[in-house]
Amino acid sequence: MQKPLITSTSNPLIKQARALRQKKARNESGLFLVEGIHHVGEVVEAGWDIETILYSSGVLTSPFAHELITRFSFKPQPVTEQVMESLADKENPQGIIAIVRQRKSRLGDVKPFKRAVALVSPQDPGNVGTILRTIDAVGVDALFLLDGGVELYHPSVIRASMGTLFWRPIIQTSFNDFISWARAGNYQLIATSAKADVGYDTLVPQIPWILLLGNEQKGLTREQTTACDVTVSLPMQGRVSSLNLAVAAGVLLYQFGK
Repeated sequence: MQKPLITSTSNPLIKQARALRQKKARNESGLFLVEGIHHVGEVVEAGWDIETILYSSGVLTSPFAHELITRFSFKPQPVTEQVMESLADKENPQGIIAIVRQRKSRLGDVKPFKRAVALVSPQDPGNVGTILRTIDAVGVDALFLLDGGVELYHPSVIRASMGTLFWRPIIQTSFNDFISWARAGNYQLIATSAKADVGYDTLVPQIPWILLLGNEQKGLTREQTTACDVTVSLPMQGRVSSLNLAVAAGVLLYQFGK
């Protein structure tokens, strides 16, 4: 039997979902929102713990989405178009939003891998999401987020990742703990720097390897590059001194993944 239609934006479940647009509520509850047909489909297929799914039949026209909401042992929650619009993070909502439980991965949980990326204090959620999408495209195994920075479950990270966030292990830890762990595992650490040992197109990485990139404003510090095995640079022939973080990651990953 279908659940009763929610018609009020003051409904407790709707208020909880709306609060998850804020970092504080996500941190306190351990939940986050996944919006849109493709993204909800990916989080379902990846087997994440879903608290509930909200949908609006008046907005949801995709046959795939209607098939999707029939897969659950529990009944998804129908809401009116007005309620869905009050929850949506963008105009023209697709009519489906999932409330999902976060996952916390630790260094001790990581299984051996061949290739990974580590970002030190990234500041732009769009960059993190785009790098996740590139990692998936290239076939890189994992992502490390070091020393804070972007919140992993920020809506822009999820949107830019195009659902790839749900398929790759993502470990949040400190730089120092990461370095100790990587050394113990004999991973080659490849740092990026304008003052590098070699050009990006001459290095042949030794598997297993991890590519380290600094944040958008400062890059990696001297101490951080010194902790790595080798540094690489990208040539800058114009007036700019650096590339966007996600672009630089994409160039390097396709080069090293040959």
